[in-house]
Amino acid sequence: MTRNTERLEDGTSRRTFIAATGTASALALAGCAGSGGSGNDTTGDGNGNDTGGGKKGLQTDVLTGDGSSTVFPITNTAASYWNSNPEPGDEDYWPKKWAKEQYSTDKRLADFFAGKYGYEATGKRSKPPFRVSIALSHSGTGIEGVMNGRVDIGDSSASAKAELAGKNVSDSKMKKFVDHVVGVDGQPIVVSKEIKDAGVEQITLSQLKKIYKGKITNWSEVGGPDRDILALGRAQGSGTDTAFRKNVYGDPKASIDPDQRYGKNQQLQQAVSKANNAIAYIALAFVQPSGQVPPIALKIEDTVYEYGKNLGAKEYPLSRDLHAYTWENTSAQEAAFLNFVLSDFGQDMFVKGNNYFALPKDRLEKQRKKVKPSKYE
Repeated sequence: MTRNTERLEDGTSRRTFIAATGTASALALAGCAGSGGSGNDTTGDGNGNDTGGGKKGLQTDVLTGDGSSTVFPITNTAASYWNSNPEPGDEDYWPKKWAKEQYSTDKRLADFFAGKYGYEATGKRSKPPFRVSIALSHSGTGIEGVMNGRVDIGDSSASAKAELAGKNVSDSKMKKFVDHVVGVDGQPIVVSKEIKDAGVEQITLSQLKKIYKGKITNWSEVGGPDRDILALGRAQGSGTDTAFRKNVYGDPKASIDPDQRYGKNQQLQQAVSKANNAIAYIALAFVQPSGQVPPIALKIEDTVYEYGKNLGAKEYPLSRDLHAYTWENTSAQEAAFLNFVLSDFGQDMFVKGNNYFALPKDRLEKQRKKVKPSKYE
């Protein structure tokens, strides 16, 4: 079980207990059954009242997250490492070059990063100070989950503002979202392998717009075979779909007409791989350059943007930030885990390791300041 905060319409809150479950909970790589946390509210007065001004937050056995299938590979991989809490020198998960040489620590992985926030390891336990469970859905679910107090962290591949557009969320409530950018996605355009093999290696931005408006319907119109185009997209409410419409058409609510929509990147990847005439917009982590879901280049004016070369360029319009949102007064637990993802280790293992772009140094420092340990002393 994990304890959370239910936000009420009048802006007040009450403490509630909710089950720490999800359809895709973080899998432990070793010895993570159960929890090492106490489940006690360390900032209260003993009567259930929060006396810590929101600084330390509510301490729980399990930190929960939900949302974007694009961000999921980052936060779920991080949760797996955290929950396994490996010893320093474990070359698979807490290598000597990081633990000993860069961080000069003899602590287990989660104990080291949590220790910066006051979670001191006791004895030689292998369990982390608290567990992290990340569920898989889509951005809208993650954003609303944080806003409604259902989860602690909401993964989203589009901004909260874009995801909640038209849903009558007040400005005062919008200001309570704390945006933690954990990486960058280049969002490439992919096609079925047979289309790439037939010679379609790039299209223009104008052609892409027309394909998803139903104005170009045959691959022969863009230099390919005489075959109908199967235009695939993500479900409305997913950050990938919201970002695509915002970046390509300039409006997150722009009307487009894909032939089929899918709730998760994983499902979209599978659909492209099984078709012989598909095109899709997808997250970087799900491209198969030499497989059944190959990327094609996108030409915009005089610049050609290609997978593996310049999709991370600031000018590439389909580039988008990957967010892990918290609610106001980010708790120490939330900060400890997010700082872990934003560490040099996290950026290398969980962001780059999933084929996303790590944050440049200046942006990384800005994000780290939001969760710096000194704020929780």
